[in-house]
Parts: sequence; structure tokens; C-alpha cells
Amino acid sequence: MQTVVTVFIVIVCILLVLIVLVQNSKGGGLASNFQSSTQFAGVRKTADFLEKATWYLAGALLVLAILGNVFTPESGGASTDSIIRDKIEQTADPLQTPSFPEPDAPSNEATPQSDANAPEGNTPQQDN
Repeated sequence: MQTVVTVFIVIVCILLVLIVLVQNSKGGGLASNFQSSTQFAGVRKTADFLEKATWYLAGALLVLAILGNVFTPESGGASTDSIIRDKIEQTADPLQTPSFPEPDAPSNEATPQSDANAPEGNTPQQDN
């Protein structure tokens, strides 16, 4: 059914383009070429017909666009809501502190010696 609606939309679009091109614009348009053939019915009658045809084709295009949307099948059987919800749940929390890898522990790092670990001969002596 979607294919039929799409074909009708294309046909209505082509007809709408042709009708708009034939209409008399301020600059004369393509309608000036057909004035000799409209002598019998008059130019005003042709302009009324073209204007009504434009409105009917525009209305038909609107209805066909809505029908095309109704008959469009859902993709993959999954609703859009669940796809969006899955993406939201997979995102990282912006307030969470990032975890960085721990640096390797140094094996022989020189540590400053405190007074408790200092040799006895190097400690200053106090005179009493």
C-alpha cells in the first residue's frame, strides 16, 4: 500500500509543478503562450480553473503525505522509544569521577631518612 501512495504522491507533484508553471504570473509566465487557445472560454475562466486545480492538488498532496505516513512500516520491529532509551542508558554519567589506571609502584625509590633512622654518629649532640 505504501508503494501505491508513493506513486500517487509523485504523480500529484508532477501535476502540481505543471499547473503552477502554466499559471499567469506578473511577468506573463507560460500562460501567455496559451492565450490564443483560451479565446473561446476567456482568460479569466482559465485562471479560475488553474487556481482551483492548484488548491485541489495541494490538498491531495497533503492527504497523500498523511496516508504515506500511516502506511509506512516500522523499522525492524523495535520501537524508536526503546532505541533511544538504550542509548541513554549506555552513556557515561558526566558527574562520575573518571578512573585512571594506577601507575606502577616504584621498586627502589630513595626516601628521605628521618632522625629515627639516622646513624648514631651523625646526630648532633647537645651540651648540657
